Amino acid sequence: MSIRSGSRQLLIHGMILVLVGLVWGLVVPGTPHPRLALGAHIQFITNGMLFIVLATALLALPHSVGLKSIWVLVASAWLTWSMAISEAANSWWGTTQMLPISATQASAIGGEPWQELVVKLTHISAGLGLVIAWTLLVAGFLMHASSTGPPDA
Repeated sequence: MSIRSGSRQLLIHGMILVLVGLVWGLVVPGTPHPRLALGAHIQFITNGMLFIVLATALLALPHSVGLKSIWVLVASAWLTWSMAISEAANSWWGTTQMLPISATQASAIGGEPWQELVVKLTHISAGLGLVIAWTLLVAGFLMHASSTGPPDA
């Protein structure tokens, strides 16, 4: 994978996340826990836009983001899918441990132990992946900025 192909993958992930989020929005009212379903809808859309912005920056702006960082960014996109899908499933499960405020608002009473575990693991892994990915992205842009000198006034 090259930096350009990885960036295109991120762009495609983002566009498909937004598309799935828009379609999922049609399902929201029909779920047992529509407030949790709304959270999944927002998760798909927001993370999709996040990856679109990330990919656009990588494709259009000068940077020093390396190939290993691109691999981490693509992995974080896949982890984000697992998190968003677990939130969609949670619209039926009604787990309470990972998202207690949303669960309370949705009148969820908790899911099976394995369901709670799925939601926890997907949120923790995707959350860490996103933090690491964005740290690498910012570092790549800052390194490039410091190597090119101060911006023209």
